[in-house]
Amino acid sequence: MTLQLPSEIVVERFLPTVRSMLAVELDERGLPQQEIATRLGISQAAVSKYLSGKQTGEKRFAEHPRMVETIEFIAEGFATGTMDDYEALSELLDLVRAFEDRGPICAVHEEEMPALEGMGCDLCVRGQDERLQAERDVLRNVRRAVRILSTTPAVVDHIPNVGSNVGMALPDPDSETDVAAVPGRVHAMRGGVNVPSNPEFGASENVARTILAVMTADASVRGAVNLKTSAELRAAAADNGLDAVAFDASYENRSERIRSLVTDRETTPSIIYHEGAFGIEPITYVFGETAVDAVETAIGCLRTIEESN
Repeated sequence: MTLQLPSEIVVERFLPTVRSMLAVELDERGLPQQEIATRLGISQAAVSKYLSGKQTGEKRFAEHPRMVETIEFIAEGFATGTMDDYEALSELLDLVRAFEDRGPICAVHEEEMPALEGMGCDLCVRGQDERLQAERDVLRNVRRAVRILSTTPAVVDHIPNVGSNVGMALPDPDSETDVAAVPGRVHAMRGGVNVPSNPEFGASENVARTILAVMTADASVRGAVNLKTSAELRAAAADNGLDAVAFDASYENRSERIRSLVTDRETTPSIIYHEGAFGIEPITYVFGETAVDAVETAIGCLRTIEESN
């Protein structure tokens, strides 16, 4: 029997396939070979081989729909500047985990170690920490939500002066440290949206507290994004069939007041907002089951505004 670790398959078969596919996708998007080589951590000669078709990688990986989708997603992010290396690595690690859970990596592993065939092997997935997996899932969702928000032009005019943030809580959160958001918030800058860093847990105060308050009434609503309050936004929310409820802007006992506001209603409102006060900018919170859901709901309203103007 040949003793081979799954990690060897990742290094020797999966990674070359990823590099080959990414090289082709980035070349098709107009990136020069040297830039592709730098991005992928390989030589320009290796890029040339990938582009010539002399090295194509493992067919079972290359033809898998999720692999194709992930590679196209990363390539587009690199080409447009909307994805950094950290985010790309996160996407690929998620793909590896999926492929190790009775996926193509398992199939290759069984070929290399026939003794594993038919055993329903779960060596790669046994003993995973559910809490850590939940944290990864939340961070990944917030990154996607922020990417959607930052690449939607309609968002710029609706970011408050104090900045926006996108947040999502873990299931059964205990405190603000269980809510992931963007440190330093998201700001409008030079006609675009500036995202200062990747999401972290405990990076938000107001958005986190608002999510936690709403979750006491509806635990399924774990995501939120905040925008500038405006009559246009409220009208667009109504046009989209969303329930928008006002609350007092004061910070005093805000969490308790939001909790009571939500608890007293038959259904959780999609939006809550305030009109501001002395030293407090008017803010609207849009909710969703995830951060991506919240952002997509908000963007739907902003597009309604665009269409009406």
